[in-house]
Amino acid sequence: MNLLIFTHDSHATRHGARTSAFTLLEVIVACAIFFMAVFSILSLVTGGLAAARALQQREPDAGMIASVDIQTNIMVEESRQGDFEDLYPGLYPGYSWGFDSVEIGSNGLFQVDYVVARAQGKKGVSETRMQVLMFMPGSPPGSASKAMGGLGGR
Repeated sequence: MNLLIFTHDSHATRHGARTSAFTLLEVIVACAIFFMAVFSILSLVTGGLAAARALQQREPDAGMIASVDIQTNIMVEESRQGDFEDLYPGLYPGYSWGFDSVEIGSNGLFQVDYVVARAQGKKGVSETRMQVLMFMPGSPPGSASKAMGGLGGR
């Protein structure tokens, strides 16, 4: 009977055969490459977000002025002008607004023409116009009511 005996030589595995593992130097190099790639991607994303933010146009429109007048229930015939510093301080420098309101019906129906303009700048002259009809029955009589004998606005 033949008997085979296998012995395990611990000295051979320690010095002769290499186990599959990374050395500390390989791990450090891999981490350095990974962090360089991550920081370059973050730099690209940050630059893209800054460029997108620079492309956004922050311009006021006539609806912003109309929203102030809609909050009241009395309208009078008048013309007014101003800038955005009293409504939105520091937000829209160089922009001005104006409106004309005229009563067109003897029952308190007003036509209001709004204009928002920017003076000559790096993008040129900008102007936004909007015309709104507002029904304000509690308003004092205007030119249309007076033409009808002052019957409107009571």
